[in-house]
Amino acid sequence: MNVAAILKQKGREVFTTAPDTPLLEITKLLGMHGIGCIVITGPDGKVIGIVSERDVVREISRAGSKVLKEPVETCMTKAVVTCRESDTIDRLMAEMTAHRFRHMPVVERGRLIGLVSIGDVVRMRIAEAEMEAAAMREYIATG
Repeated sequence: MNVAAILKQKGREVFTTAPDTPLLEITKLLGMHGIGCIVITGPDGKVIGIVSERDVVREISRAGSKVLKEPVETCMTKAVVTCRESDTIDRLMAEMTAHRFRHMPVVERGRLIGLVSIGDVVRMRIAEAEMEAAAMREYIATG
């Protein structure tokens, strides 16, 4: 299984914003859409950062609510780890575990084409395991 299979199942919608968007607006977008992160893009549409719920909470706990007026670029992760459609689910799990994050933008030829979360990966793994178990039961039953 690979990233393309996940995107086919979940879709390619990604919430993006500019680096000068205030953190208060970020919190509203996260809550309104029930999402865990927003990808930050430059004027050319390229990924320049990512901000998660955790990033916002960390900033508020560090400096108080005054940070909500600050632009998202002050707390976004700038060294964004991305993946490609051809990457395996195993690679995603390894990267997410090693770097301790839950969302990974999917980029092809410099263009953002999707976003994969750890929840997406787990759902795909469960579906894969259930299919394998069903195939084994069928094999044993017809043995």
